[in-house]
Amino acid sequence: MRRTALFGAVLAGALLVPAGPARAHGGDAPDATSYRTEVSGISPAEPGLTVRAVEAGARLELVNGTGRTVEVLGYDGEPYLEVRPDGAFENVNSPSTYRNQTLAGDTPVPPGASPAAAPQWRRVSTEPSVRWHDQRTRWLGEDPPPQARADESRSHKLRDWVVPLREGVRTFEVRGTLTWEPPPPAWLWWLGALALGAGLTALGLRHPRWIGPVAVVAGMITLGYAAARTSVGVSGQAPAYVAAVLALIAGVLTWLGRAPFVLALAGAVLAVFGGLADVGVFTQAVVSFPGPSWLARTAVLVAIGTGVGMAATGLLLLRSAPISSDA
Repeated sequence: MRRTALFGAVLAGALLVPAGPARAHGGDAPDATSYRTEVSGISPAEPGLTVRAVEAGARLELVNGTGRTVEVLGYDGEPYLEVRPDGAFENVNSPSTYRNQTLAGDTPVPPGASPAAAPQWRRVSTEPSVRWHDQRTRWLGEDPPPQARADESRSHKLRDWVVPLREGVRTFEVRGTLTWEPPPPAWLWWLGALALGAGLTALGLRHPRWIGPVAVVAGMITLGYAAARTSVGVSGQAPAYVAAVLALIAGVLTWLGRAPFVLALAGAVLAVFGGLADVGVFTQAVVSFPGPSWLARTAVLVAIGTGVGMAATGLLLLRSAPISSDA
């Protein structure tokens, strides 16, 4: 059947793509991590200047409302970033500019970049704010720290960190902490997603129309989850928005007793792009979300479980439908 072939092609494509959008969140920020980067404050305090950790600690964000120019100093004390009232600039002669281009810090530093070189500024924003990776605030090792390996049942403060700032000839600093957080019980969240999928499939066998309202609710939850992540600067949410809209459309059509193919397709897309693309939140403690971590995990659980139930119900309805001329 042409519908079955189309469904298989779309689902296969969906299964191959999710890693891309996941890596694109916030540039190369993780969906979730075991490390909590927190800003304690600016010392001495500077009215109008704020710094916070964003994207699950992958970057720092500085907003300069002082009306004056504030510099972020690089790893060797050189001018690295300059946040002026008319925008933000990076020093192309600073080695930190290249070391901070990616989360891994693997961009080669050109020979002309040196802490002793005169600054050459390149505009990166028209707003008096900037975000950047900073290795001083993160755990750079591939393996967990020794404290975590010794005891994974509790949090471990790894260190205090400092990022120096300068305004004119006056220097001050951003201070914060880095903590390793124990992982959540991933098996419990997976069990919840599978139970929801199985329950909705059973419901679809007896009362397929009632999958419609469930799909609408799941679509709204996924839409809100994607919007919340967008609000804190997490990019790459377009597939989740598409999945949410498809779930809403499929839910309405299903309640009207129509389009089981759309239900199956929307379910697969919702499970993949609304849930599996962010499944790292099940296994890591710190997530890129402006609320409690359990709420983000619940949204992902709902997307996976409801998507599975929608897809299974749609396929079962397609199999039981009379063979039409497009078979």
